[in-house]
Amino acid sequence: MGRLVRTEGLTDEQEEILKLVRQFVEKEILPVATDLEHKDEYPTDIVEGLKELGIFGLMIPEEYGGLGESLLTYALVVEEIARGWMSVSGVINTHFIVAYMLMQHGTEEQKQKYLPKMATGEVRGAFSMSEPSLGSDVSAVSTKATKVDDGYEITGQKMWLTNGGSSTLVAVLCKTDEGADSVYRNMTTFLIEKEPGFGETAQGVTIPGKIDKMGYKGIDTTEMILEKHQISADQVLGGEPGKGFYQMMDGVEVGRVNVGARAVGIANRAFELGVAYAQQRETFGKPIAQHQAVLFRIAEMATKVETAHSMVVRAARLKDAGERMDVEAGMAKMVASEYCNEVVEASFRIHGGYGYSKEYEIERLYREAAFMLIGEGTSDIQKMIIGRSLLKDYKL
Repeated sequence: MGRLVRTEGLTDEQEEILKLVRQFVEKEILPVATDLEHKDEYPTDIVEGLKELGIFGLMIPEEYGGLGESLLTYALVVEEIARGWMSVSGVINTHFIVAYMLMQHGTEEQKQKYLPKMATGEVRGAFSMSEPSLGSDVSAVSTKATKVDDGYEITGQKMWLTNGGSSTLVAVLCKTDEGADSVYRNMTTFLIEKEPGFGETAQGVTIPGKIDKMGYKGIDTTEMILEKHQISADQVLGGEPGKGFYQMMDGVEVGRVNVGARAVGIANRAFELGVAYAQQRETFGKPIAQHQAVLFRIAEMATKVETAHSMVVRAARLKDAGERMDVEAGMAKMVASEYCNEVVEASFRIHGGYGYSKEYEIERLYREAAFMLIGEGTSDIQKMIIGRSLLKDYKL
């Protein structure tokens, strides 16, 4: 292990968890990641291994069968996993967001019902906010939950569900009529149960199939079509309608820490590949690492990896301390994703023509890095969040 992305002040238990995950990544993920990614094959064995390590319950409290670890521990674990294969960290992230929303906003009955099984990975979570006609404009959600005698009837179409096929529990944001004067208080999060797989996976719930993507392969990203899906009122997250937007934003905030951590993991791996190749490849009678142009590139790559890591760690520590961190999470996600793309491109350039070959790992990272720019809110959205919050803090 090199000197980058080290974190000071960790407990012995945190260090041990990271050591186990790092060993798992080296042994079980890196040797097969590129092959599975090119085949767009779901990493079943890897996911089962992560279940055995307890990663699915990493932040779930011990009283519900989890490890009860901090957001910082989770972020550092994600960095390690993404260094091996970013898609695998996506499997964990969406599951974790649903578990986090249950921990923070669920009723005690909902926590008892789902969290113990989520901790073992028996219940797998998916998170559904986006729709085909909206991206970052959450206020435009059109999926409608209409009150009926014994609960609600949901109709609409959701988009970009990570774990859409493999999940058995989906947190879904819907529009409800609560008579509030704000669109944001007329949204409700529902906990929809379904069977894993594709086709009709529950009454009125259809998962059409995997979306074919440029990168982020292996993992099942899907649509979800809801047609008069009947759901009881006790499946409203927290038991009270009208709070869905705020619950979802809380989940997205920690999700941004996750995406920042994923970006650091990809960037760190790209740096490792680039600095190794630069010492092996020779031109004009010496390794290309000894050419100043390449040496400068290596220095810039390392600095960007370290900067992004530090910002992700700070945001996670603020959340763990119970402090507000919307600005810090946005900054960490924005910087980490942008730097990730720059580091991967620099490593790609160091590889020269071989970087364009699918035989080299950097080709996969090049496609994966692009997703970091849009996952959990684009850089432009982060800038809006950061800017508006700073104007409030520094108001004249």
